Amino acid sequence: MTAFSLEAFYERYPTQTKDLGIGGQPFKFLVPKSIDSFIDQKDLLTDFPLWSKIWEASMILADHLAAMPPDPQKRILEIGGGVGLVGIVAACFGHRVTIMEHNPDAVRFARANAEVNRCSNGEGPLITQVDWRQPALKRAFDYIVGSEVIYNEKDYTPLHRLFTTCLVPGGTVILAERARKTSIAFFQQMSSVFEITARKKVLRLEGEEVRVILAAMIPRA
Repeated sequence: MTAFSLEAFYERYPTQTKDLGIGGQPFKFLVPKSIDSFIDQKDLLTDFPLWSKIWEASMILADHLAAMPPDPQKRILEIGGGVGLVGIVAACFGHRVTIMEHNPDAVRFARANAEVNRCSNGEGPLITQVDWRQPALKRAFDYIVGSEVIYNEKDYTPLHRLFTTCLVPGGTVILAERARKTSIAFFQQMSSVFEITARKKVLRLEGEEVRVILAAMIPRA
């Protein structure tokens, strides 16, 4: 695989920087200055670049993982990693993280952000271009985490399959989702096969309150 070049990335993508404080540490994340080049003007709804935004749910999930004591024997898989916020923050707080994202542009942004936010412990996340709906993973993980991954009912079955095949026995799924119809229905459906502990988290940004469901899911025996 060709080595990633931050210089080549800047030449290819116009960017802007978002400054964030998470877990008491400062981070800088690059996002696209415009999403126009990532949109098919003839089909605006297909593969819309949802990855290009830093979502409030991602900030809440990142803060949650930053507060978890790291265990060098345990591994975290982030699905739908977007520009890399959650996985990079978790890695900088000592967790062993693999970020999985299928969009090639998003993968490049995640790799650029990993370079910009180099972890002081030297253990950055592994970033891989894989679609979680059709994963080809060689190992299972102690945690599977994701933020804003539940948008469509058609994703319920692939998510359940991923959790079943890629989670170690006794592992935990942690999801952060806006309280929308599809996410609530997903948690209700999964409650038959997972013990779910859910909390409502509120993030206040620029005078707006954003309510997010933070759910930990453990497979039932």
